[in-house]
Amino acid sequence: MLQKLLLVLAIACATIGTARAEILGPRIAPPDVVGVDGNGAEVRVSAYHGKVVVLSFWASWCGWCLKELPVLEKIQRVVGKDRIEVIAVNIDKDRGDYLKMKRQLRKFELTMARDENHTSADQYGANALPFLVMVDKDGLVAHTWKGYPGSKLDLIVEQINGLLDESAQTGPAGG
Repeated sequence: MLQKLLLVLAIACATIGTARAEILGPRIAPPDVVGVDGNGAEVRVSAYHGKVVVLSFWASWCGWCLKELPVLEKIQRVVGKDRIEVIAVNIDKDRGDYLKMKRQLRKFELTMARDENHTSADQYGANALPFLVMVDKDGLVAHTWKGYPGSKLDLIVEQINGLLDESAQTGPAGG
């Protein structure tokens, strides 16, 4: 199992480009600021320390992104915001396109952030959408996914569950 996981991580890191693979390698702290919320306040990964954080970089024109977001929403609803925080980072340059999609997703409990200048997306190496980053409860990158690998959803869920299990085992109740 460990060899399979390491192989998947190696492939994932190789596909995001060598310069970004160093930034987003496993067990490295990701860039903290991922965008701004609806009030213009910075959305920071560090604000969710102690939880599993799943970042999804997306755009309104990206069909695969619009398939991924409901899956992530469902995971967060099932697991609970006390254990996992899904942050949907929109990179649309046109604010109107973003606001239109935000209205359509208004019932989602995801944390919404906007990165209209692609500052965060560039720091994360999100050069293909959707771009998914899983951050463990210690605030370190655990896994990255480029694109929407529908055939790999089971593996993505397994990775999230593994991070949640880690969180439960090392959390306050688990010692």
